[in-house]
Amino acid sequence: MKKHPVLRLIEQGEGLHLDFKFEISDAAKIARSLVAFANTDGGILLIGVKDNGVISGIKSEEEHYMIENAAKRYCKPEVDFLTKEWNIGGKKVLEVKIPASKKTPHRAPDKEGKYKAFIRFNDENILASGVQMKVWQKENSCDNISVTIEEENQILLDLLKEKASITVEDFQKEAGLPKHPAENIIADFIILGVVKMDIVDKKAIFSLK
Repeated sequence: MKKHPVLRLIEQGEGLHLDFKFEISDAAKIARSLVAFANTDGGILLIGVKDNGVISGIKSEEEHYMIENAAKRYCKPEVDFLTKEWNIGGKKVLEVKIPASKKTPHRAPDKEGKYKAFIRFNDENILASGVQMKVWQKENSCDNISVTIEEENQILLDLLKEKASITVEDFQKEAGLPKHPAENIIADFIILGVVKMDIVDKKAIFSLK
């Protein structure tokens, strides 16, 4: 007998593209999950499933409205999503699919109510780095990116050739640059496909492609 698609998802466990929610009691909080998936590679929320994978079921239509409220009121810009309700052993599970967005960055309120951009890392929603914000800004700009071999740019390339990976702070120290100019230079090289960005221990690191 073929296993139910939701049960197959639950077997995968929470991760980069999947999050379980017992219920939705806070629209602003769920908005952070919506924008994190939209800003990264998309993903699925399963509402009515506990963190340990046990199906608890949703209790009412309230979850539908909370998702819609979160996407429209607390996500800036609004996040697109699709929902499907499943009945598994007499319990309802709400599947919410969030596609990867072309309108990045989406922002949602942090715990202090300030709108921030979140991304998905493993099974968590974390703040987007300054470099990621600049990459999005440049991608959304009509300006062409060009890099001249100035001293700071050469320092970055030499540093990346010397080390397997670096942080923004490593580059700042080596080049004697403030944070924002350092982030800007790294973002240019990411756009040009020379440098790649990864997340390790919730921190952005950079290496040559």
